[in-house]
Amino acid sequence: MVAAEASVSTATDGKGVGPLLRAWRERRRLSQLELALRADSSARHISFVETGRSRPSEEMVLRLAEHLDVPVRERNALLLAAGYAPRYPETPLDDPALDALRDGMERLIQGYEPYPALVVDAGYTVVAANRGIAMLLEGVPEELLRPAPNAMRLTLHPEGLAPRIRNLREWRGHLLAQMERQLALHRSDQLRALYEEVTAYPVPEDAPGEEPDEPVPYFALPMRIEHEGRVLSFVSSISTFNTPMDITVAELAIETFLPADAATTKYLHTLVG
Repeated sequence: MVAAEASVSTATDGKGVGPLLRAWRERRRLSQLELALRADSSARHISFVETGRSRPSEEMVLRLAEHLDVPVRERNALLLAAGYAPRYPETPLDDPALDALRDGMERLIQGYEPYPALVVDAGYTVVAANRGIAMLLEGVPEELLRPAPNAMRLTLHPEGLAPRIRNLREWRGHLLAQMERQLALHRSDQLRALYEEVTAYPVPEDAPGEEPDEPVPYFALPMRIEHEGRVLSFVSSISTFNTPMDITVAELAIETFLPADAATTKYLHTLVG
């Protein structure tokens, strides 16, 4: 199962914009020539920018950030490192300016019922969830559900969902890999602390990892979880907002859980039927 404060600005580490852009280019495994062609520039100019011999314009910083797929928060950091003002605001989610966004997300995840769906921020804090998620969380201790609950903690904590996940080792590996990919993009103390916390949770030697009673041709890694004596199977899909202009919006993710077999679909519909 992604507070805008999850990332630490790269502009505060004393580097200029050149080394930061070079780091992003190398992370994307692009040569200076490849980046120059994409950004309608020259390899010579990219080299001068990276070595500090040339100061890029504000427009060039944003263009390079776009072609390097730099997260919105880090684009502000690049602008600051180049001597320009941040371009992207960070509006609190409870701000009236985001009323339409919050209403739209609530309608979306409620409309997905009876299937589970939730909205998380960059630190995996749950900012909205539907009744399908509430069903899966039945029996989870109150201390894990207090505001604001964390999706990773709820899933992997030994008192959370972990004991009920039949393929815990596989699903845990999937979630940890997802966090590692985020850490490669966001140098975030908050996210790093969460990662270290959840990786330290004990995994029983006999942690579930068994195959279903009847083989099912899953099209993606499912989460197989026990609920009231049944084993439900879900595959997860994560959606983000297209070309966001606000850091808060850029760091929101909507995760939906699609039934991975006919038995799960039938059971969920009996709950609302």
